[in-house]
Amino acid sequence: MIAVKSDHHISPEEYLERERHSPIKHEYLDGDVYAMAGTSTNHNIISGNLYIFLRNALQNSGCRTYFADIKVRIDEGKRFFYPDVLVNCDPTDNRNLAHVDTPKVIIEVLSESTESFDRGKKFQYYRKLSSLQDYILVSSQDYVVEIFHRIEGDRWVLETYQGLSQVARIESLDLNIPLAEIYATLNLTPVENPASEEEEKKPGF
Repeated sequence: MIAVKSDHHISPEEYLERERHSPIKHEYLDGDVYAMAGTSTNHNIISGNLYIFLRNALQNSGCRTYFADIKVRIDEGKRFFYPDVLVNCDPTDNRNLAHVDTPKVIIEVLSESTESFDRGKKFQYYRKLSSLQDYILVSSQDYVVEIFHRIEGDRWVLETYQGLSQVARIESLDLNIPLAEIYATLNLTPVENPASEEEEKKPGF
């Protein structure tokens, strides 16, 4: 999320109505609206690879994979975010809505402008979702995947996978995903200790 902030607070209902007609996507945080920046080609390819792999792997499982345009609702509408990819396995979730309440897996593809938020505040908000079992961060600059998995006692453990020969394990889906599939068609130049930038502020709706 880029902090392209609106100049006044709006209700969740007003946000959802405006979002239906907006040519660009916005996220919603405690009454404020934030426009989302465009993505890089690497980011787009990685997100697409993840979506295709998960959709194919889960097609007979009862779970659904969503890509880019479906929001996650948190705290009864106090916050709405657009994950890059999410998996929902709850048959009671209303699939006619433009948002999901009970995601099982959320994936964010990192960029320099959003990494600090995805790792920090956004993860704090996502952890409030009792349905969420795996939160996955995927680098768009190097072959690195980090999976935070929820365990007993509402604790989270981290597994890091680095290099195209690695195979990441998504425990909640009982699924292995090779990094070679995630980064298919890309030839990344590894970056040592990439620095995250602060979110750039601009006006919203």
